Amino acid sequence: MTRSLAATDVLDTVVWSSLSGAHARFAVTHGRAARYDHEVAPFHALADPADPQAWADLKALVPAGSTVAIAGAGGVVHPGWEVAGSVGGVQLVATSAPAGAPAVDAVRLGPADVPEILDLIDRTQPGPFRRRTVELGTYLGLRAPGGRLVAMAGERLHPPGWTEISAVCTDPAFRKQGLATRLVQAVAAGIRDRGETPFLHTSAGNVHAIRLYESIGFELRRRTDFTHYRRI
Repeated sequence: MTRSLAATDVLDTVVWSSLSGAHARFAVTHGRAARYDHEVAPFHALADPADPQAWADLKALVPAGSTVAIAGAGGVVHPGWEVAGSVGGVQLVATSAPAGAPAVDAVRLGPADVPEILDLIDRTQPGPFRRRTVELGTYLGLRAPGGRLVAMAGERLHPPGWTEISAVCTDPAFRKQGLATRLVQAVAAGIRDRGETPFLHTSAGNVHAIRLYESIGFELRRRTDFTHYRRI
Protein backbone atom coordinates (compact mmCIF):
# COMPACT_ATOMS: atom_id res chain seq x y z
CA MET A 1 0.00 0.00 0.00
CA THR A 2 1.28 3.46 -0.89
CA ARG A 3 -0.08 6.55 0.84
CA SER A 4 -0.06 10.16 -0.26
CA LEU A 5 2.21 12.32 1.89
CA ALA A 6 -0.66 14.80 2.05
CA ALA A 7 -2.87 12.29 3.90
CA THR A 8 -0.66 11.51 6.88
CA ASP A 9 -1.89 13.85 9.62
CA VAL A 10 -2.02 11.00 12.15
CA LEU A 11 1.79 10.94 12.02
CA ASP A 12 1.95 14.46 13.48
CA THR A 13 0.89 13.06 16.87
CA VAL A 14 2.28 9.59 16.39
CA VAL A 15 2.83 8.64 20.05
CA TRP A 16 -0.63 9.86 21.09
CA SER A 17 -2.21 8.09 18.11
CA SER A 18 -0.50 4.84 19.13
CA LEU A 19 -1.39 5.06 22.82
CA SER A 20 -5.02 5.93 22.11
CA GLY A 21 -5.31 3.13 19.54
CA ALA A 22 -3.35 -0.07 18.92
CA HIS A 23 -1.16 0.36 22.01
CA ALA A 24 -3.90 1.36 24.45
CA ARG A 25 -3.11 -1.70 26.58
CA PHE A 26 0.32 -0.20 27.33
CA ALA A 27 -1.01 3.31 28.08
CA VAL A 28 -1.17 5.27 31.31
CA THR A 29 -3.46 8.21 30.56
CA HIS A 30 -4.54 11.38 32.32
CA GLY A 31 -6.88 13.67 30.40
CA ARG A 32 -5.12 14.79 27.22
CA ALA A 33 -1.73 13.34 28.17
CA ALA A 34 -0.46 9.77 28.12
CA ARG A 35 2.67 7.68 28.51
CA TYR A 36 3.77 4.12 27.92
CA ASP A 37 4.20 1.70 30.81
CA HIS A 38 7.77 2.36 31.98
CA GLU A 39 8.87 -1.22 31.24
CA VAL A 40 7.62 -0.92 27.64
CA ALA A 41 8.90 2.47 26.40
CA PRO A 42 9.98 5.88 27.75
CA PHE A 43 7.66 7.92 25.54
CA HIS A 44 5.10 10.51 26.64
CA ALA A 45 2.48 12.13 24.44
CA LEU A 46 0.02 15.01 24.24
CA ALA A 47 -3.19 15.02 22.25
CA ASP A 48 -2.14 18.46 21.02
CA PRO A 49 1.29 19.90 21.95
CA ALA A 50 -0.14 23.42 21.53
CA ASP A 51 -2.87 22.82 24.14
CA PRO A 52 -2.00 24.20 27.62
CA GLN A 53 -4.48 21.77 29.22
CA ALA A 54 -2.59 18.81 27.75
CA TRP A 55 0.60 20.08 29.40
CA ALA A 56 -1.25 20.53 32.69
CA ASP A 57 -2.51 16.94 32.41
CA LEU A 58 1.02 15.70 31.71
CA LYS A 59 2.08 16.90 35.17
CA ALA A 60 -0.02 14.11 36.68
CA LEU A 61 2.15 11.55 34.85
CA VAL A 62 5.58 13.08 35.49
CA PRO A 63 7.19 13.57 38.92
CA ALA A 64 8.68 16.99 39.64
CA GLY A 65 12.26 17.24 38.39
CA SER A 66 11.77 14.54 35.76
CA THR A 67 12.45 15.07 32.07
CA VAL A 68 10.33 13.90 29.15
CA ALA A 69 10.88 14.04 25.39
CA ILE A 70 8.01 15.42 23.31
CA ALA A 71 8.15 15.28 19.52
CA GLY A 72 6.99 18.21 17.45
CA ALA A 73 6.38 20.66 20.30
CA GLY A 74 8.74 23.20 18.77
CA GLY A 75 10.38 24.18 22.05
CA VAL A 76 7.33 26.13 23.23
CA VAL A 77 7.36 26.39 27.03
CA HIS A 78 4.18 26.01 29.09
CA PRO A 79 3.68 26.81 32.80
CA GLY A 80 5.41 24.34 35.06
CA TRP A 81 7.90 23.20 32.40
CA GLU A 82 11.31 24.23 31.11
CA VAL A 83 13.30 23.15 28.06
CA ALA A 84 16.23 20.90 28.95
CA GLY A 85 17.51 20.33 25.40
CA SER A 86 16.43 19.54 21.86
CA VAL A 87 17.54 17.33 18.97
CA GLY A 88 16.51 17.75 15.35
CA GLY A 89 14.91 14.73 13.73
CA VAL A 90 13.31 13.55 10.52
CA GLN A 91 10.31 11.35 9.81
CA LEU A 92 10.39 9.21 6.67
CA VAL A 93 7.61 7.13 5.14
CA ALA A 94 7.73 4.29 2.64
CA THR A 95 6.19 5.68 -0.54
CA SER A 96 6.92 2.46 -2.43
CA ALA A 97 7.71 -1.12 -1.54
CA PRO A 98 11.27 -1.13 -0.13
CA ALA A 99 13.73 -2.17 -2.80
CA GLY A 100 15.87 -5.27 -2.47
CA ALA A 101 15.48 -8.74 -1.02
CA PRO A 102 14.47 -9.02 2.63
CA ALA A 103 16.33 -11.18 5.15
CA VAL A 104 14.62 -14.52 4.63
CA ASP A 105 16.99 -16.04 7.19
CA ALA A 106 15.81 -13.65 9.92
CA VAL A 107 14.40 -15.16 13.10
CA ARG A 108 11.48 -13.86 15.15
CA LEU A 109 12.60 -12.46 18.50
CA GLY A 110 10.48 -12.66 21.63
CA PRO A 111 10.59 -12.32 25.43
CA ALA A 112 13.09 -15.19 25.79
CA ASP A 113 15.55 -13.22 23.63
CA VAL A 114 15.37 -10.01 25.68
CA PRO A 115 18.73 -10.47 27.48
CA GLU A 116 20.49 -10.84 24.11
CA ILE A 117 18.51 -7.95 22.64
CA LEU A 118 19.40 -5.62 25.50
CA ASP A 119 23.07 -6.59 25.19
CA LEU A 120 23.05 -5.73 21.46
CA ILE A 121 21.17 -2.49 22.16
CA ASP A 122 23.73 -1.54 24.81
CA ARG A 123 26.60 -2.11 22.36
CA THR A 124 25.05 -0.26 19.42
CA GLN A 125 22.84 2.47 20.97
CA PRO A 126 20.10 2.68 18.29
CA GLY A 127 17.69 4.38 20.71
CA PRO A 128 15.49 3.54 23.70
CA PHE A 129 14.66 -0.12 24.27
CA ARG A 130 13.29 -1.57 27.48
CA ARG A 131 12.53 -5.01 28.87
CA ARG A 132 9.03 -5.18 27.35
CA THR A 133 9.60 -3.14 24.18
CA VAL A 134 9.62 -6.41 22.26
CA GLU A 135 5.86 -6.65 22.95
CA LEU A 136 5.12 -3.61 20.75
CA GLY A 137 5.31 -5.56 17.49
CA THR A 138 7.36 -7.95 15.39
CA TYR A 139 11.12 -7.97 16.03
CA LEU A 140 13.46 -9.84 13.70
CA GLY A 141 17.10 -10.74 14.18
CA LEU A 142 20.05 -12.28 12.37
CA ARG A 143 22.41 -14.64 14.13
CA ALA A 144 26.05 -15.40 13.39
CA PRO A 145 27.28 -18.99 13.11
CA GLY A 146 27.14 -20.27 16.64
CA GLY A 147 23.90 -18.42 17.36
CA ARG A 148 25.04 -14.99 18.57
CA LEU A 149 22.52 -12.21 17.83
CA VAL A 150 24.34 -9.68 15.61
CA ALA A 151 21.62 -7.55 13.99
CA MET A 152 17.98 -6.67 14.59
CA ALA A 153 15.09 -4.42 13.61
CA GLY A 154 11.46 -4.29 14.65
CA GLU A 155 8.15 -2.49 15.02
CA ARG A 156 7.47 0.21 17.58
CA LEU A 157 4.85 3.00 17.31
CA HIS A 158 1.57 1.96 15.68
CA PRO A 159 -0.84 4.75 14.71
CA PRO A 160 -3.88 3.71 12.63
CA GLY A 161 -2.77 2.36 9.26
CA TRP A 162 0.95 2.79 9.96
CA THR A 163 3.77 1.00 11.77
CA GLU A 164 7.13 2.48 12.76
CA ILE A 165 10.34 0.55 12.09
CA SER A 166 12.79 0.96 14.95
CA ALA A 167 15.70 -0.59 16.92
CA VAL A 168 17.68 -0.99 13.69
CA CYS A 169 21.19 -2.02 14.73
CA THR A 170 24.17 -4.22 13.87
CA ASP A 171 27.05 -5.48 15.99
CA PRO A 172 30.12 -3.37 15.06
CA ALA A 173 32.02 -6.51 14.01
CA PHE A 174 29.34 -7.34 11.41
CA ARG A 175 28.70 -3.95 9.81
CA LYS A 176 29.03 -3.12 6.10
CA GLN A 177 27.39 -6.44 5.17
CA GLY A 178 23.90 -5.02 4.59
CA LEU A 179 22.38 -6.91 7.52
CA ALA A 180 20.37 -3.98 8.90
CA THR A 181 19.12 -3.07 5.42
CA ARG A 182 17.86 -6.60 4.84
CA LEU A 183 16.11 -6.59 8.21
CA VAL A 184 14.40 -3.26 7.50
CA GLN A 185 13.18 -4.72 4.22
CA ALA A 186 11.88 -7.82 6.00
CA VAL A 187 10.07 -5.85 8.70
CA ALA A 188 8.62 -3.49 6.08
CA ALA A 189 7.36 -6.46 4.04
CA GLY A 190 5.50 -7.79 7.08
CA ILE A 191 3.92 -4.39 7.70
CA ARG A 192 2.75 -4.16 4.10
CA ASP A 193 1.34 -7.69 4.27
CA ARG A 194 -1.05 -6.36 6.95
CA GLY A 195 -2.17 -3.55 4.64
CA GLU A 196 -0.26 -0.91 6.60
CA THR A 197 2.52 1.50 5.63
CA PRO A 198 6.00 1.57 7.19
CA PHE A 199 7.57 4.76 8.52
CA LEU A 200 10.55 5.58 10.71
CA HIS A 201 12.42 8.32 12.57
CA THR A 202 16.08 9.16 12.78
CA SER A 203 18.30 12.05 13.78
CA ALA A 204 18.46 14.85 11.23
CA GLY A 205 22.23 14.63 11.47
CA ASN A 206 22.37 10.92 10.63
CA VAL A 207 22.98 11.54 6.94
CA HIS A 208 24.20 8.01 6.25
CA ALA A 209 21.02 6.42 7.62
CA ILE A 210 18.78 8.89 5.77
CA ARG A 211 20.47 8.13 2.47
CA LEU A 212 20.20 4.40 3.10
CA TYR A 213 16.49 4.60 3.86
CA GLU A 214 15.85 6.79 0.82
CA SER A 215 17.71 4.27 -1.36
CA ILE A 216 15.25 1.51 -0.41
CA GLY A 217 12.02 3.45 -0.92
CA PHE A 218 11.53 5.83 2.00
CA GLU A 219 10.84 9.54 1.52
CA LEU A 220 11.18 12.50 3.87
CA ARG A 221 7.76 13.50 5.20
CA ARG A 222 8.73 16.14 7.74
CA ARG A 223 11.49 17.55 9.86
CA THR A 224 10.68 17.65 13.54
CA ASP A 225 12.21 18.23 16.93
CA PHE A 226 12.62 15.92 19.87
CA THR A 227 12.59 18.43 22.72
CA HIS A 228 13.33 17.45 26.32
CA TYR A 229 11.15 19.21 28.88
CA ARG A 230 11.78 19.19 32.61
CA ARG A 231 8.88 19.46 35.02
CA ILE A 232 9.66 22.29 37.42
